[in-house]
Amino acid sequence: MQRSFARRGVLGAAAAVGGAALLAPLAPTATAAPTARAPWPTGFPLPRGFQPEGIAIGSSPYAYFGSLADGSVHRVALATGRGRTVVPPLGPEHNVVGLKIDRRERQLFLCGGWNREIRIVDATTGAPLAAYTGLGAADTGINDVVLAPGAAWFTDSFNAHLFRLPLDRHDEPTGPVETVALTGDWEQGPGFTTNGISRTPDGRSLLVANTVVDGGGLVRVDPRNGRCRRVDLGALRLPFADGLLLLGRLLYVVQQQLNTVNVVRLDDAGTRGTEVARITDARFRIPTTAAAYRGRIYLPNARFDVQPTPDTEYDAVAVERVRG
Repeated sequence: MQRSFARRGVLGAAAAVGGAALLAPLAPTATAAPTARAPWPTGFPLPRGFQPEGIAIGSSPYAYFGSLADGSVHRVALATGRGRTVVPPLGPEHNVVGLKIDRRERQLFLCGGWNREIRIVDATTGAPLAAYTGLGAADTGINDVVLAPGAAWFTDSFNAHLFRLPLDRHDEPTGPVETVALTGDWEQGPGFTTNGISRTPDGRSLLVANTVVDGGGLVRVDPRNGRCRRVDLGALRLPFADGLLLLGRLLYVVQQQLNTVNVVRLDDAGTRGTEVARITDARFRIPTTAAAYRGRIYLPNARFDVQPTPDTEYDAVAVERVRG
């Protein structure tokens, strides 16, 4: 039987916790609206039955989406909303969860979820470039990835470690995947614990979403030794934090089952943050991750509150980027 990889994993939990309308108002509140960049679409369909989870956008106006259903990758032109499959399906026993594109827009780094695999493919042709298989333990779920100078870092949703893939200055892999244990302030729950990953504004450390610490929050990780420190977010709690997107000092935190994106202004070191905006939109249907192009933030709707079928409709939506 196929094990479905969902970042928060409980079907129907969105109905239990309610939608964005249950959130208390925040001043200022960012309410998503179509931008002035029309006729570029502010939403577009993805293939039926695709089960999107991750998104990646480089410096060119194309978004890449990974499929939980079969490990394929779909590329969409942001100017038109039209897309095509660039990485062919591998079958129902494979997943693509998080993904990132390198600085030269030549390679896609794909998180393999339950199949305990990291793949690197050509971003244009989808041709396989490298694969690392059998990573971690039997319960490993390779969830999200961030590229940093010298390494690609991957989260494991069910274990207290990160995977590190060494890279050269051209983002080419140079060695085997390493395991870096998470210590210090890290709290590991009995099940799903680790989610999205980003860099700190100063680029020296990593930020990881942890569903347990502080009732759901962020942890700053020293990449040299895995030592963790809780990020002081004041009263803000992030129990459903999924994808993390850092733009300058603003961190966009996708709270998928709340149909909300919390925007947090961080200090340079990423040790503390203050919520400055909260984005909600009637088009959100459990968005999971986020990527930016110009003045917009793009998010795939994972629809974890419905039982997926080959005919289930999926889409992605765009909202305005928060300024300041």
